Amino acid sequence: MAMFWYDHDLSGWGWFAMSAGMIFFWALIITAAVLFFRAVNRPDEHTHTSAAPTPEQILGDRFARGEIDEDEYRRRLNALHAGPLTKP
Repeated sequence: MAMFWYDHDLSGWGWFAMSAGMIFFWALIITAAVLFFRAVNRPDEHTHTSAAPTPEQILGDRFARGEIDEDEYRRRLNALHAGPLTKP
């Protein structure tokens, strides 16, 4: 007499859980692969950063915003071009 295990078959919820688990597994693998390739192919962030503005650029920006007038702009620009102050 052959014994069959019909009683241990997956029910509808078992098939649903197995299918959802498989979809979740492959979605996780694909997401990890996409994130990995994006990280590898991303350009170096340090090469595209702009340099710090020069003192002349900062002074020109302040003049353009109206924080200082033309006389102060020229005085400070001349002080920048005169070089460092030395005490006698």
